[in-house]
Amino acid sequence: MTNQEKQQLAIAACKVRMGIVEGTHAAKAGHPGGSLSSADMFAYLYFRELNIDPKQPKMATRDRFVLSKGHTAPGLYAALSLRGFFPWEDLKTLRQIGSHLQGHPNMNLTPGVDMSTGSLGQGVSTAAGMALAARYQGNPCRVYTLLGDGEIEEGQVWEAMMFAHHYRLDNLCVIVDNNGLQIDGPTAEVMDSGDIAEKLRAFGFAVAEINGHDFDEIEAAFARARETKGVPFAIVMHTVKGKGVSYMENQVGWHGKAPNDAEYEQAMAELNAALAKLEGN
Repeated sequence: MTNQEKQQLAIAACKVRMGIVEGTHAAKAGHPGGSLSSADMFAYLYFRELNIDPKQPKMATRDRFVLSKGHTAPGLYAALSLRGFFPWEDLKTLRQIGSHLQGHPNMNLTPGVDMSTGSLGQGVSTAAGMALAARYQGNPCRVYTLLGDGEIEEGQVWEAMMFAHHYRLDNLCVIVDNNGLQIDGPTAEVMDSGDIAEKLRAFGFAVAEINGHDFDEIEAAFARARETKGVPFAIVMHTVKGKGVSYMENQVGWHGKAPNDAEYEQAMAELNAALAKLEGN
């Protein structure tokens, strides 16, 4: 990846973060912390990795993305909008009655959303089913799913992992956002998952463990995923919850709380300054 390409991804990620702040502030609700920690991954997926076309959101051979940690919909919506699936102004309708951007993704309302999610654990299970169905249909698409490190406390997640290994779903890529915080506190204190990468290996996955804010490492992990045959692939990305907004970073209270007017102004000032620096202004 060239420096210019990395710069463009960093700009996209910064704009995704701005969209997250815009949406949650307008809604006076939502989940900014885990959306911000995943912003670099959202940018990479939608601007480099996924085979998609905003003009043909139901294209049969498109890659599928399932947001298993569905509460981080503000990040997904910002990426979809930036990619051209719907207008940016729609982000300000987050969670409003009649809006197609509800608190959790709805595949029947929102262009570009492949699965309705929100009940933790169900997204990865659906993604595994999609991957198996694609194989039966001879569809060359790949299936990607993003989970939270609090979400993987759900038993259903590990049933899905066993399923993926049993059926040798090498067209499935599972991504875990390992930011170390969940709604009730640090994951190590609420329900310690231990070494997530080793757990996934024990369930038969090939695994890459990366810095989820480093585009070179993200690119290398996806290259390995595409090259891996006969077993499913997982990416464990170490991230900072609330990344990009100083007062939200590593603060568990920002798991599910919207910024007020003053906090919104501060967040947008920080992100606008970061964007100007990235764009060389």
